[in-house]
Amino acid sequence: MSVFLVGGGFRDGSDEAVYGGFVSEAVARAASAHRSATEAAERAARIVVLTVREDAHPGHGNTLASVVQNVAGDRPVEVTTTVVAEGEPMPASALDGADGILVGGGLTPAYLSAFAPLAARIRREVETGVPYLGFSAGAMIAPDRALLGGWLIGGIEVVAQEAAEDLDELTIEEGLGLIDVTVDVHAVQWGNLSRAIAAVDSGAVDEVIAIDEATVLAVGSGPLRASGSGTVWAVTKDDRGVLVRSMR
Repeated sequence: MSVFLVGGGFRDGSDEAVYGGFVSEAVARAASAHRSATEAAERAARIVVLTVREDAHPGHGNTLASVVQNVAGDRPVEVTTTVVAEGEPMPASALDGADGILVGGGLTPAYLSAFAPLAARIRREVETGVPYLGFSAGAMIAPDRALLGGWLIGGIEVVAQEAAEDLDELTIEEGLGLIDVTVDVHAVQWGNLSRAIAAVDSGAVDEVIAIDEATVLAVGSGPLRASGSGTVWAVTKDDRGVLVRSMR
C-alpha cells in the first residue's frame, strides 16, 4: 500500500484527484482482510481521521472526514475521527481496526509530539497494507527526518516568519519513518519552497519534497505519483548547487 502526502489546503474540483487513491486503497485493504467474498462485501472500510485540536481550526478533522466520505461515494466506507488537544498523545486505540490512516494538519511540532509514541505501530500498520495519508503536518511528520518548521538558518531568514510553526531556527527531528525523504508543504502558497531549497543548500537534509496545496504525492511500491491542482517540487543538491525539479 501507499503513503499519500498532501500539501494542505482545499480547492474545488480537486478532492477526487487528491484523496481518491487513498480511499481506493483503504477499500481494497478492507476487502483483502477477509477470506470470503461475502465477508468482504459486508464489511465497510474503516478510515480513521486523527487530528490535534487547534483553537483556530476546531473542526478540521470533521472537514477531512466529510471530504473522504464524499470521495468514497457509494463505496462501503466508515469514517471515524479522533481529536486530541495540543500536548496530549494520540491514543493507540484510535488505530484499532483501521483500513486507512489519515493524519490531519495544524502545528507540526504538536503533531509530532502526539504521534511519536505511535510511530512503530503506524509503521507496522503500513507494512501490513494499511494506506497512510498525511495532510500538511501529517505529511511533514511522515519521513525518517521530519522538518518541523523554522524560518531561519544560522540566523538568516529563509521563509516568512508566519510559516515558522512557532520555531525560529530550522528544526529537523526524527519522524514516523514511513518514507526516507524530508517533506515540506504549502510550497508555493506559503513560500515554503524557499525553506526547502535553503534546507538542502545548508546541508541540513539531502533532499526535500515540497508539495503545493490541493496536491498529493503517492509513494508506494511503483513509481512516484503526483496529482491534484498544484505541483510537487523535488529539491536536491549536485555539483552545481541546488537542483529543483517539478512533478505534476
